[in-house]
Amino acid sequence: MDMTSEIGLHRLSPGAPTSRPPKPQVGAPNVVVIVFDDTGFAQLGPYGSDIATPHIDHLSGEGIRFNRFHVTALCSPTRASLLTGRNHHAVGVGFLVDTPMNYPGYSVELPKSSATLPRVMRDAGYSTLAVGKWHLTPRGERSPAGPFDRWPLGFGFERYYGFLQGDTNHWAPNLVSDNHYIDPPRRPEDGYHLTEDLAEQAMNMVLHQKHSAHDKPFFLYWGLGAMHAPHHVAEEWIEPYRGKFDDGWDRWRERAFARQVTEGVIPKDTVLTERPSWVTAWDDLSSDEQRMHARGQEVFAGFLTHTDAQIGRFLTFLDEIGESDNTIVLLLSDNGASAEGGRYGTFNEHRFTSRVPESVEENLRVSAEWGGFRSYNHYSWGWAWAGNAPLRLWKRYTWLGGCRTPLIVRWPTGIKTRGETRDQFCHVVDLMPTVLEACGVDQPVAVDGVPQHPFDGKSLLTTFDDPNAPSPRSTQYFEMLGSRSIVHNGWKATTDHVSQGVVDEEELMTGSRDFATDHWALFRLDDFSESEDVSSEHPDVAKALEEVWLIEAGKNQVLPLSEGLTSRLHAMVPPAYPPAARRIFYPGAPVSEEAVPFLAGGFSIEVATEMIECTTNGVLCAFGDWNGGFALYVKDSHLCFALRPAGELASIQSDAPLPRGGHVLGVRCHPQPDGTDMQLVCDETVIGTSTSLLSIPFNFQHGGTQLRIGFDTGFPVVDDYAIPSKWAGRIHHVVVDASSHPVIPSAEVVSNALRND
Repeated sequence: MDMTSEIGLHRLSPGAPTSRPPKPQVGAPNVVVIVFDDTGFAQLGPYGSDIATPHIDHLSGEGIRFNRFHVTALCSPTRASLLTGRNHHAVGVGFLVDTPMNYPGYSVELPKSSATLPRVMRDAGYSTLAVGKWHLTPRGERSPAGPFDRWPLGFGFERYYGFLQGDTNHWAPNLVSDNHYIDPPRRPEDGYHLTEDLAEQAMNMVLHQKHSAHDKPFFLYWGLGAMHAPHHVAEEWIEPYRGKFDDGWDRWRERAFARQVTEGVIPKDTVLTERPSWVTAWDDLSSDEQRMHARGQEVFAGFLTHTDAQIGRFLTFLDEIGESDNTIVLLLSDNGASAEGGRYGTFNEHRFTSRVPESVEENLRVSAEWGGFRSYNHYSWGWAWAGNAPLRLWKRYTWLGGCRTPLIVRWPTGIKTRGETRDQFCHVVDLMPTVLEACGVDQPVAVDGVPQHPFDGKSLLTTFDDPNAPSPRSTQYFEMLGSRSIVHNGWKATTDHVSQGVVDEEELMTGSRDFATDHWALFRLDDFSESEDVSSEHPDVAKALEEVWLIEAGKNQVLPLSEGLTSRLHAMVPPAYPPAARRIFYPGAPVSEEAVPFLAGGFSIEVATEMIECTTNGVLCAFGDWNGGFALYVKDSHLCFALRPAGELASIQSDAPLPRGGHVLGVRCHPQPDGTDMQLVCDETVIGTSTSLLSIPFNFQHGGTQLRIGFDTGFPVVDDYAIPSKWAGRIHHVVVDASSHPVIPSAEVVSNALRND
């Protein structure tokens, strides 16, 4: 008997089958998707802007631009549709992922039956890379404990570098690399800026990939933090725009419109819609108001030109490594320009979510610092209105100003025409089918054994070289925060519903605040700017479109309707592991804000530490920075505490120097009807008291933050210490206790705090 035969030791034959990873078809293109944030239809050079974007202009000149491309009017939903090819409610992202709810259309649980674009591309043999803004990970899942299935790597990306929240400080971002948090590679004082960092990371990822597998194509997703607030940029980029906007938003909008018509961006018969009554005419503003508003737009323009320069660096890099010709570049914005700065704009956007009123005087006082290290700035809504020319309204509304944005596509080996405009009606759900068809990748029938739902979108590939190709659909619904519209068979109907969220909108905008009384305005689809409401002439058509909207809403899990968070507070899904009211933390690792107890109802902090000598100084613990946060620290041997809600300062210092040796040092903050009582303690003895008119906010930082123990990073909470201000003594542990002040966040507090998008 042949023992080798019995135990399978025969040599394998040369033709024996082996398992090989999938490979894309020969010549498959690379794909780069660049997503701008809060960038209006008229704010890029190829769409009529006079703000310098030479690299985007060049990209458009070598490709095609679409003038009837649509998104969802808000960031998380648009990104969900982009990466799944399905309508946003259909995949559970009807609103922001910060607020998961017990409704299918708002659960923020992307179903496994809608596999994401990076997952499908990875399975087809592509390298999948992502940098920048994510905002598809639900609140409660963004700590270092995960779960990570809704972080970028869980969605199919193999590499990621960026930030998970809706915005971040561009000078000192809350960064993530793959599945862990990191500090920025440089300090802002050393020249760091997030957009530059993202460009460098994108180039490094692609270069490493090409060095390792030259013939393997890549899919790169670049979610810019720009042009979302804060509009952060060095003064050298702002200076060229000084005085350029002094004649105001009305005339800037008129000039942009004229360029759009002359350059063929929009039809020649387009009507420039009127300025809404709640946006003040520039000529009716005082000289101080004009100076304040012009400064906000100067900073925005510098920020945009700086962003364009970083895109240019990346595109030049593709040229240098020989990858440009066979790389599809898609550049778009997730929604229209943002009006969340309100009528005055704001130096610190955290004020808006805390409903702190703005003033011309205060904004002017700090105008020189707009865009700088101490700002978290957002321009006024007059510039958002102008930036969406010739369209109505802005982000968060399903009028065209909120949901019609730029889309530029360049593919030198795949698109024969150059510099042309496409007028097909299309939507962000069309981009995934387009990319897959261009790359020769079929939509999978099943992924991980789960049958896949069909796409809601259709490929735009035929439009690349055929300007007369049909639009991919004749019907598309829209809904955001109760604002509703429907496109159907040559018509568009839009409601006049005013959503909750922006104080100035609530107070000043005209329109309906009740779903039962909403008016459906009716427009012919060839009315490019929604300029003439013909609902009174065609009431039967308006009614029919309202019914079509309801049918589409039912298909896509839109219902029940809500105009904001307040009416759905009872449906919010709590985190699987919410922070306890009392936590003990140890030095050695920062603590995610999602692990810190809820503090708005009052709290105490105790730090068990040892002072090596009486002159020991430094940070005991710090949370956030001077735009919003708090710090317990020692200065000149005195215990100090600083509270910074929305950048306002309340501080307290101990009455006497601290004694040497081991102590439990702490602070107690007790909310009062008209502010906050603060006490400093040493070994249970009160050593300082103060009362402030400021209140403890629900959320200190839009972009997320961490509790640092024994040091600080980024920007300080207060100028009393300089980063990193390491504690020279020893810290045993820190106790954060909110159990004596239990509160359930009110609907208003939650609604205000979670409007970050």
